[in-house]
Amino acid sequence: MKWKMGPGVLVAAAFIGPGTVTVCSIAGVKYGYLLLWALLLSVLATVILQEMAARLGIVTQKGLAHVIKEEIGVRWIKILVLGLILSAIVIGNAAYEGGNIGGASLGLEAIFGQEYLSFYPWVVGSFAFLLLFFGNYKVLEKVLVSLVMVMSISFLLTAIITKPHISAILQGLIIPKTPDGSILTIIALVGTTVVPYNLFLHTSLVSEKWKSKENLKEARRDTVLSILLGGMVSMAIVVTATAIPSGEISNIMDMTKGLEPLYGESAKYFMGIGLFAAGITSAITAPLAAAYVASSCFGWGTTMNNLGFKMVWMIILLVGVLFMSVGIRPLEIIKFAQITNGMLLPIIAIFLLWIVNRKTVMLEYQNTKFQNILGIIIIILSIILGAKSILTVFGLF
Repeated sequence: MKWKMGPGVLVAAAFIGPGTVTVCSIAGVKYGYLLLWALLLSVLATVILQEMAARLGIVTQKGLAHVIKEEIGVRWIKILVLGLILSAIVIGNAAYEGGNIGGASLGLEAIFGQEYLSFYPWVVGSFAFLLLFFGNYKVLEKVLVSLVMVMSISFLLTAIITKPHISAILQGLIIPKTPDGSILTIIALVGTTVVPYNLFLHTSLVSEKWKSKENLKEARRDTVLSILLGGMVSMAIVVTATAIPSGEISNIMDMTKGLEPLYGESAKYFMGIGLFAAGITSAITAPLAAAYVASSCFGWGTTMNNLGFKMVWMIILLVGVLFMSVGIRPLEIIKFAQITNGMLLPIIAIFLLWIVNRKTVMLEYQNTKFQNILGIIIIILSIILGAKSILTVFGLF
């Protein structure tokens, strides 16, 4: 069986950004292998939801936001839901884009040093701009797949260098434990893996790549294998971080420096290359997802040549570069994004589950009973985690 990589790899690339690298690093430093089970569950939940999204995209040949807009009959509910989606995806991605560009810049810093520090955000932003402006779907797919493979190899090799304890890893994967003070880290691990905007991105990307329902099996294989690969990379970052001498890390550069005394220059370069690839992939996919959502909501059309489509991703990319280049920390916007994303995931999961069970939309490709049971479990968990993330923002949890 030959696996021809497709949109699933771009989804995996989207959730393995600098935020994921940092959260997984903190999890490894603080708790060793004990929270690997949370990552495993997150990856399985992501596979289930993204498979539904991919199936919806191929059957309807439309984006998720477009289908939601069509299927909600009550006008005020439609406006409310689309407003929430736009707020969380477009404004939230604009805030997080600074972190994506900053992460890629840190990767360049690890490789080339601090001499050109002020130029790195502009280098990253220019690279992302050129790919999005001159590229089409096929070009982006090839570039991002290449970056994902570089990122995967870098992080997996770095993990191997640390000589991990296989038995301890297996125990961490299959035996759920919640050490003291770990609940917020668990929420963060889930939140960086099960990403709401990926559901919108995936439906749009598969509808561009595959036009026939005969491709459903290929799309499912692509989704499962890609996200499992992404999950392995996330776990490799946790494993790598366990080798860092005990102490706090505030960002990924602390992790890179922590590995140098143990494994020499090689670990620094592997980590730098992996971080650069992670930052670039997220710096491209986040504006792309926001543009797809905005285009679907406003009815602009979702071709990459559409002016409105281009304006959305350009603005988000520019905001990210400016945040990094002038040292702005958009804390209030990020808090808003956390709140809306915490609310968005269960809402979108509910709408997604509802839509993939509608015979008028999905024809004979509706969910099975087993898929519905898994979807309901994910929704319940996402409501609990969403509530906890919102309470955390307000300092009530």
